[in-house]
Amino acid sequence: MSDSHLGFDTLAVHAGADPDPATGARQVPIYQTTSYVFRDADHAARLFNLEEVGFIYSRLTNPTVAALANRVAALEGAAGGIACSSGHAAQIMALFPLMGPGCNVVSSSRLYGGTITQFSHTIRRFGWEAKFVDTDDLDAVEAAIDENTRALFCETIANPGGYVTDLDAMAAIADRAGIPLIVDNTTATPWLCRPIDHGATLVVHSATKYLTGNGTVTGGVVVDSGKFDWSASDKFPSLSQPEPAYHGLTFAGLGPMAFTFHSIAIGLRDLGMTMNPQGAHYTLMGIETLGLRMERHVKNARVVAEWLEKDARIDSVTYAGLPSSPYRERAERIVPKGAGALFTVGVKGGYDACVKLVESLKLFSHVANLGDTRSLIIHPASTTHRQLEEDQQVKAGAAPNLVRISIGIEDVQDIIADLDQGLSAATA
Repeated sequence: MSDSHLGFDTLAVHAGADPDPATGARQVPIYQTTSYVFRDADHAARLFNLEEVGFIYSRLTNPTVAALANRVAALEGAAGGIACSSGHAAQIMALFPLMGPGCNVVSSSRLYGGTITQFSHTIRRFGWEAKFVDTDDLDAVEAAIDENTRALFCETIANPGGYVTDLDAMAAIADRAGIPLIVDNTTATPWLCRPIDHGATLVVHSATKYLTGNGTVTGGVVVDSGKFDWSASDKFPSLSQPEPAYHGLTFAGLGPMAFTFHSIAIGLRDLGMTMNPQGAHYTLMGIETLGLRMERHVKNARVVAEWLEKDARIDSVTYAGLPSSPYRERAERIVPKGAGALFTVGVKGGYDACVKLVESLKLFSHVANLGDTRSLIIHPASTTHRQLEEDQQVKAGAAPNLVRISIGIEDVQDIIADLDQGLSAATA
């Protein structure tokens, strides 16, 4: 039976790996090895020439890591995938085959603060540029695209604000411009949304978050729809033009796996953003329960958001699943199973009250992470978005009077009780 006929939870357990042919091991083994023995000189040559698929060196490919990439690709409905060392690495890996000096990416202004910093400063060292636009203003998005734009970038559910992006509209703009749409699906996961079904070309994940789900792994994944025609213009020479390092091979000629093969053969080879096999193993185990966990995350988040919205100590709740949310209708179309479990809360008393709330909670963990089984909280303006100017913080949905909460899978009444006592201390 092909993967395309299997349900989500079945794919989460089985996709990407069969029992180990050497031992019969049912769980994907941790292949803790740097290198692989070639059958003979001709076999080695064929691997290095990309004439045969196989394992050469674990900076490029590793059976455990490949199983993870293939499983996420199956869940996302993608042609192929690459697992790498972090979510930030995944973003660079997604852009690397597309960009060049003088090129730009048009990006949502409502992103994780670390991504805004990476796009605002670090990528400039490559000669790349990011143009930040409010993706609710579709005319502004289209106007920002110029002859040097090589991609659109957004999040399905924005971190930290929980805003839902109109992926169908963004994909239509990208199609008209002849460029790929890259979607960070970390906070939604493929259980809530498959961006490729809405027209995305590439999907990136921080596997650190919901995919692993237990705060043990730093990792990232990029998956490719396999549907973009890289040869339709001269904008993507890394994929459409002969590659000198492989005797003139043109990656676009490899078909739907063109981006994936380039990211392994060039990206991982030269950037070295490799995921370790033990981390991949932990993430594979986490994904087995992704559907079960996300169902509980979403159920809890909805109850907590409704309780918070009615509380007199709260100014605002950005959860898109609330009937009062301006994103409710869009959420029902883009993430019909629920609006995730990440959102921000405006606390009366502003910055100081937010800090007191964070310090007063007992069940919630004060950490710079999200998507854990545990409920988590952070004050973005003083931490994850601290490097940004206040106007940038506001545009990113991380104003000084907001805390970001990631609702876990604990008993929901215990979550509410902790927030209740914390708010009492913060607003006394």
